[in-house]
Amino acid sequence: MPVEFLGIGGTHDGSETTHRSGPSFDKQYTLRLARAHQEYGWDRVLFAYGSGAPDPAQAAAYVASRVEDLQILLAHRPNVSYPTFALKTFATLDQISDGRLTVHFITGGTDHEQQREGDFLTKDERYSRTREYIQIVKKGWTSRTPFDHEGEHYRFNDFVSDVFPAQRPRPRVSFGGSSPAAYRAGGSEADIFCLWGEPLAQTAEQIESVKRAAKDAGREDVPRIQVAFRPIIAPTEELAWEKAYRTLSLIKARRQNGTIVRGNHPLHTPENTGSQRLIAIAEQGERFDRALWTPTAAATGGAGNSNALVGTPETVAQALLDYYDLGVEILSARGYDLLDDAIDFGRHVIPLVREEVAKRDAAKREAAEEERRRAATPPGARSAGLSAV
Repeated sequence: MPVEFLGIGGTHDGSETTHRSGPSFDKQYTLRLARAHQEYGWDRVLFAYGSGAPDPAQAAAYVASRVEDLQILLAHRPNVSYPTFALKTFATLDQISDGRLTVHFITGGTDHEQQREGDFLTKDERYSRTREYIQIVKKGWTSRTPFDHEGEHYRFNDFVSDVFPAQRPRPRVSFGGSSPAAYRAGGSEADIFCLWGEPLAQTAEQIESVKRAAKDAGREDVPRIQVAFRPIIAPTEELAWEKAYRTLSLIKARRQNGTIVRGNHPLHTPENTGSQRLIAIAEQGERFDRALWTPTAAATGGAGNSNALVGTPETVAQALLDYYDLGVEILSARGYDLLDDAIDFGRHVIPLVREEVAKRDAAKREAAEEERRRAATPPGARSAGLSAV
């Protein structure tokens, strides 16, 4: 089973621990960060969405036209544009990137953040809208003849696009969430389903929920699973944990002095199920499994991807392989020093994971080949072989 690594396509050097040193869209830093991911073995980078942040589609196009062989994951909220307009934006970006685009559709985790851009639908209404939106985008990407649409949220007549994606039949669709509504929408429509890093047992339960939703939707396939972490690595375990607690202190200091840790995620009790799950897990304990550490999630109010993996590169690589063994094919990682941590992770962790995955895949192929040989051997011949030994 292939394994892929997703990093962050940040547009400035700020994080939960450090205020940015320049503008919100720092072109040179954006390019340096993307090139570092490309150079150190990452497969793709995410251009995230925030109500006041730079337009991720424009930032992605800027990077795609300057950095080769790096896949693009573009985050998009359905409330900000009509689907017929958005699908043309995506198709154009896929052309610019020569077929390197995946689109990640965000339903919206908090009413506060959605209302900043005029979205006053309820959570359930937003999930319904996202599902309809994705269906329209998929059809618009592939239909060469005009079509009408009349649904719960959108209505139009005689639309056909004149720009189509470079990928055939279409770019992949990514989706995330941890509620039953999210499982239903993503299980039905997504090629990739994204989860935040939780303990192995809870992650396995979520994977089964996604698979069950895909089956209930009548699919013969299932979405590929992606899980996201905040790795904190150092040459020794002792140094890694010192770095972890130093990171936590910086997060808490920013919170205490009134600095918003993550501008799109208020630090009060979260409304979305994914963040609620992260907080609940943190209340159960600080450490889980091989390397999962929850205080960073607790300190940010469960804001997005916030659970850490702490340890040496070898420890963190083995922890990621534990998730791979659950069926996770895409590993998302983002440090707190975006550039240096991307380099360190790419240099020291990614090769270890890829090497071990290659070994495991080779062993599986050998076992499957041996099983085929055994199945092709007549029972009498197998018995004779055993008698002769």
